[in-house]
Amino acid sequence: MCLWLAVSTSGFYHWVTRPQSATSARQQALIARIQHFFEESDGTYGYRRIHADLGAEQTECSPELVRQLMRQIGLVACQPRPFRITTEADAEAAASMPDLVKRDFTADRPGAKFVGDITDIHTWQGFIYLATVIDCYSKKVVGWSIADHMRTELVADALRNAAATTTLIEPDAIWHSDRGSVYTSANFRALVTGLGMRSSMGRTGVCWDNSMAESFFSMLKNKRVSAPPTPRKHKLAATSSDISKDFTTADAGTPHSVTAGRMKSTTVINSQHWQRKRNH
Repeated sequence: MCLWLAVSTSGFYHWVTRPQSATSARQQALIARIQHFFEESDGTYGYRRIHADLGAEQTECSPELVRQLMRQIGLVACQPRPFRITTEADAEAAASMPDLVKRDFTADRPGAKFVGDITDIHTWQGFIYLATVIDCYSKKVVGWSIADHMRTELVADALRNAAATTTLIEPDAIWHSDRGSVYTSANFRALVTGLGMRSSMGRTGVCWDNSMAESFFSMLKNKRVSAPPTPRKHKLAATSSDISKDFTTADAGTPHSVTAGRMKSTTVINSQHWQRKRNH
């Protein structure tokens, strides 16, 4: 082998028996911590977030070193898929819907303001659609529905689910969504009115007018859809049930605080629950 490598025998044995350098030992320790944080995030954290986690535990290193080590051991964070428009608004019905939220996604009490949206998720069996209802006070998903179609029944079931599980929907509570045709349909508007709620809609093509719901779906896909494969529709339905209970939209923003140093995200994921799911 020494002849094939064109090195001397003594030089080879000197390299084999040489003690590990301090730099190499430190890099191995960093790699172990990087792998820990990467696996803890289910493969969703890139080098910036992992560097922030290392800083939170007082491990000093540069972001560039974290990126180099991640590339060296082949760790690649999942990436969100490109956005595609999948809905068309009923222009006549949408024109009569005011924007009562105006990008103020706060509420001083539960049951006063809700937002909702739909997202499509690709599985090996085709597309499946998830509709959610979020309470702006608690930032929690209080209602959801999942189906292999994007008809009015999908969003109606999500709102009915919220009405059945939410302890209180105030009279004249605000229901805010985008201007998709399912939300502007006569059947859905009748449901909103029947629950004693007022309809509110953002402008067409302006995602910031419904950014709370959009941010939740972005976080959901990054952490639970884009990371592992989604082979079967029924498995996705079961996963979405747990996710809707375990996540809040507070997780959708920056995962670390820059005040008093970078702190680990105050996520509401039940880590032991997900560890048990992975073990099974």
